Amino acid sequence: MASLEMAVVGAGSYGTCLAMLAARSGHHVTLWCRSPELASELTAGRENTVYLPGHALPQSVVVTTDLARAVAGKAVVLGVTPSHTVREVFSRAVASLASDTIVVNAAKGLEEGTLARVEEIYAEVLPAAMFERAVYLSGPTFAKEVAANLPSAIVCASRDPSSAAAVQAALSNDRFRAYTSDDVVGVQVGGALKNVIAIAAGISDGLGLGDNARAALITRGLAEIARMGTAMGANPLTFAGLSGLGDLVLTCAGDKSRNRRVGLALGRGEKLADIISHMRMVAEGVKTTRVAHDLAAKLAVDAPITDVVFDILYQDRPAADAMVDLMTRELRAELD
Repeated sequence: MASLEMAVVGAGSYGTCLAMLAARSGHHVTLWCRSPELASELTAGRENTVYLPGHALPQSVVVTTDLARAVAGKAVVLGVTPSHTVREVFSRAVASLASDTIVVNAAKGLEEGTLARVEEIYAEVLPAAMFERAVYLSGPTFAKEVAANLPSAIVCASRDPSSAAAVQAALSNDRFRAYTSDDVVGVQVGGALKNVIAIAAGISDGLGLGDNARAALITRGLAEIARMGTAMGANPLTFAGLSGLGDLVLTCAGDKSRNRRVGLALGRGEKLADIISHMRMVAEGVKTTRVAHDLAAKLAVDAPITDVVFDILYQDRPAADAMVDLMTRELRAELD
């Protein structure tokens, strides 16, 4: 396809790898970085040594700390900030967006306090027409592997089929394959809630509970995500796809998963505050667990794994005791 003017908002590991991907696909890319120090490093050294070391940023990617400059006149703007900053960043950016810009969300999380998905934030901060054509990315894509140009697949969800197809074409190449979906809710829910289950899987592995336990947590975690998603109006089949099962398996079992690493440390007896203090990158599942716990209560949806992770993270519940509770709950049919 023809080259597009694109912006990537957020220079963490995932934002940096998406900037690399877009540049490799032949587009003109501007990468917005909140930190002046990191922006200077990226411009001079062409490497994100903080969040994505060992991978060269293409020379064609322009780095800036000026948000208005980054997004002005761009055909596609990819939002890749942590979910808890989406409202603040796009409230500032919106005045500089072109009227025909396609805004693409790649954050995977829910907003604390409001319990909102990113699309619900977009509905409040973007013009109505821009909100209707927004696209939501999700799927099993570790930043380091995308940066290394290893084969990956993702899903682009939108209420506007032409916008989903445009983003699909813009991102796809011989090493990166994008699919489309019209299930905006399901794609976001799968991408956010899998991080909670990944913490649980990490806790299980940290406790040394074995492969059987991890497989059970992944499977029952998927059922839990599907219950919550369908209660919000998602298509249940979405959770068998890239943004559901695919992302869940990767995040629960992959060594590059930040959320799994949080769980591993908790299972080994470390305290959450100590774990977070040693992490440079955000583990979205920590904040998302609190939101998902509140959302399950609001929706009256049974979410036992989420509840257990919440108790471990926020009620200082011993991980071993919490895992026993999962095994000794009232017996039930698998498809209930």
